[in-house]
Amino acid sequence: MGGNGELKYEISQNAYIKLVLHSLRHKTAAVNGVLIGRISPKDEGVVEISDSVPLFHSNLSLLPPLEISLIMIEELYVAQGLSIVGYFHANERFDDVELSAVAKNIGDHISRYFPQSPILLLNNKKLEALSKGKDRSPVMQLCVKDASKNWRVVGADGGSKLLLKEPSANVVLSDYISSEKWKDVTDFDDHLDDVTKDWLNPGLFN
Repeated sequence: MGGNGELKYEISQNAYIKLVLHSLRHKTAAVNGVLIGRISPKDEGVVEISDSVPLFHSNLSLLPPLEISLIMIEELYVAQGLSIVGYFHANERFDDVELSAVAKNIGDHISRYFPQSPILLLNNKKLEALSKGKDRSPVMQLCVKDASKNWRVVGADGGSKLLLKEPSANVVLSDYISSEKWKDVTDFDDHLDDVTKDWLNPGLFN
């Protein structure tokens, strides 16, 4: 199999929507999360992202909470044959579409365990345009490691490498945004403040 640039990443509707809603809940902060999944048993050129976990909305660069969260998440999902397969990041500034040092560092950390892991970076302009159009492409930019181990955005054809498993995901996302569903998202930060808050968000899509 070739480099990460040849891989495709297929993200499920719930995993995708959960990450976007998390970023909307904390609009004025940088937020992050991890992608859960596996290499497709049918096609080793495809990474299947079946779930996601919202991590933090403050102090993203603090290592101890990050390490704790990654260990807990990995332990939970490994029993289901899944693992952490990538990283999601939303920048603090609306117009910022650059990968920050924090995003690259956490992406590097995850790629040590899953070398094919991508970083998905929220594109706020695409997200804002959702309500106006019928765009079915993800509101995220796909970033992968190139041959020299540097993170790069997969170019204009990036949409063909990052696929929404359910084509109607953006329609469902728009409905959730208009009904302010983002208010219901719990992340690891919330859980560390109040352990009764469940970072798995079991009732989010009920």
